[in-house]
Amino acid sequence: MGQVAIKQITVSTLQDAYREKEKIAVLTCYDATFATVLEEAGVDILLVGDSLGNVIQGQSSTLPVTLNEMVYHVQCVARGVSNAFILADMSFGTFQVSPQQAFSNAVQLMAAGAQMVKIEGGRHMAATIEFLTQRGIPVCAHIGLAPQSVHQLGGYKIQGKTPDSARQLREDALLLQDAGAAMLVMELIPAILGEEITRSLAIPTIGIGAGAACSGQVLVLHDMLGLTCGRPPRFVRNFMQGADSIQTAVENYVAAVKSGEFPAHEHIF
Repeated sequence: MGQVAIKQITVSTLQDAYREKEKIAVLTCYDATFATVLEEAGVDILLVGDSLGNVIQGQSSTLPVTLNEMVYHVQCVARGVSNAFILADMSFGTFQVSPQQAFSNAVQLMAAGAQMVKIEGGRHMAATIEFLTQRGIPVCAHIGLAPQSVHQLGGYKIQGKTPDSARQLREDALLLQDAGAAMLVMELIPAILGEEITRSLAIPTIGIGAGAACSGQVLVLHDMLGLTCGRPPRFVRNFMQGADSIQTAVENYVAAVKSGEFPAHEHIF
């Protein structure tokens, strides 16, 4: 039996969890059925990620995912939940041109059922984040590895390994917080850097390959269910191992995140 949420999760309740040092469990989600399963298992945030390009559409990257496709999947997820928080990725090309363009596109995601949008990029996105938050759209920033910039970065590589790049990520995190970001995803950075950034901020940090000190953790749903095509990334743990159902696997993931058991040493850099 799943641990059904007793109250709706909002930006305020996430901030409360952060202040009380309660870990935040996040998983990607793309449809109503899994949305219900994840909510009943106690997942706090359902991320409707542009990773659907990889795991749903069979694309080699997230770049081909369109705004209309994101809106459709947000609508599907929203129909499956009552209490879980819905975070939606802004897909490639929907926020980079101007803050006004980003606002127009974010409005569509919010109208579809999202409660917050996620934007990839460092300090150059600060003006856009400020523009959105001043107009009532909560924003989650995303630094470190930015999958939408995979070609520019030269592949899926660890970020922040040099003193200069680590300093830039620390500075970017503070700038994005000051611009109004209510949460920050950090992807594929050294654990010690993830801890330093988390300690420097007054907003929750969500890690994926960013160490155990983050305020919460996120994985791609298919990865944590052992459905990765090819070799899974180091930061992934297959929670279907030892579980008798998907529901149990998700409950085990939530428990491992909340207790601090995941990520373990073997999952960090």
